[in-house]
Amino acid sequence: MNYQNTLEFARQQDATDPLKEFRSRFHIPQHNGRDTVYFTGNSLGLQPKATRDYIGQELDDWARLGVEGHFHAQNPWLHYHELFPSLLAPIVGALPEEVVAMNQLTVNLHLLMATFYRPAKERYKILCEAKAFPSDQYAFESQARLHGYEPADAVIELAPREGEYHLRTEDILAAIDQYGHELALVIFGGVNYYSGQVFNMQAIADAAHNVGAFCGFDLAHAAGNIALRLHDWDVDFACWCSYKYLNSGPGSVAGAFIHQKHCTNPALPRMAGWWGYEKETRFQMKPLFKAIPTAEGWQLSNAPVLSMAAHRASLDLFAEAGMEALLAKSSALTGFLFHVLDDINAAQEVKMIEVITPRAEEAHGCQVSMLMLQKGRDVFKALSDRGVVADWREPNVIRVAPVPLYNSFEDVWTFGKIISEILGK
Repeated sequence: MNYQNTLEFARQQDATDPLKEFRSRFHIPQHNGRDTVYFTGNSLGLQPKATRDYIGQELDDWARLGVEGHFHAQNPWLHYHELFPSLLAPIVGALPEEVVAMNQLTVNLHLLMATFYRPAKERYKILCEAKAFPSDQYAFESQARLHGYEPADAVIELAPREGEYHLRTEDILAAIDQYGHELALVIFGGVNYYSGQVFNMQAIADAAHNVGAFCGFDLAHAAGNIALRLHDWDVDFACWCSYKYLNSGPGSVAGAFIHQKHCTNPALPRMAGWWGYEKETRFQMKPLFKAIPTAEGWQLSNAPVLSMAAHRASLDLFAEAGMEALLAKSSALTGFLFHVLDDINAAQEVKMIEVITPRAEEAHGCQVSMLMLQKGRDVFKALSDRGVVADWREPNVIRVAPVPLYNSFEDVWTFGKIISEILGK
């Protein structure tokens, strides 16, 4: 696209945007009576206006039916979680039987590691990215300790080369090959939360399997943001939250993927709970766990219906918009943002911003991370004072993420105008 850093260009793109009407279906936070430039969908997505009705339906059925809502609600609660596989599968590139909505992200990560981190005497190490999200790091450390290993020995963290901000794929693959006979598990974020780098998940999964290790991904910053093909990439497992790009509310129900080849293996070890027990005989309350032969077999407890209702309100919008259209708009929005930031840098006598998110189309999603070379905190505060909702990450990065369901090209242009004026002062 031939980008132009003008209001006219932005409005022209918005006028021809096939997804433009979706913005009106979200609540946009206000600042001095006007819409904010809300660029933190990578931290908490906005609320669909329909969410209140989706939750209200379940509250009404609870009030009207009490416990009978499990069987006679408009969407019977006993089967409520079964609404989600067909909605989630296109978003993560999976078969419906490979996905399940349950728990929260780090809970799911621990549950999946209970299955797929099975250390042996010589093969016990976990390979991950340095500067993974802290909750992931804590999970890896504690899993190693639970199996009797010291994290400093069992957890291998890969960092970018000196002076670089991204991990090179060839360095990841080389490390997998180097430690291959010691690796039990290779696990990365699909998108690095700090830099916004998208990892080559297919290459990583292939390399892990070639050395005999399992491979999994934390997709907190990937689900609903980038193209995913988990089944085709032969990923063993993945998990994600739903409150970022999936717009399902703070702390809402998370999701998990287990590849079909593992779902159908009832002998695979796992932490078991009664909602993962075969449905036909679940309420006979018999001993000895019999797993559902789908991703549902990793469930522990019955569905949190109220948070799932909020989740469904957003997923229905994803289904209506379609991932292909969302990804196309996302690429155009982020490309425009790169162009605007390049214009700003070119106009400065002293460079203030270094964009550390990769530019290659396949190596980034919505998020653009700006390393502030001077006065980063002052710039961030000034942005907030001007109605820009962005995200600060220590020590000096401002993250912004124009998301295609509710952000516009005019949002990107306005952000550029505001930050240019701030830097000019």
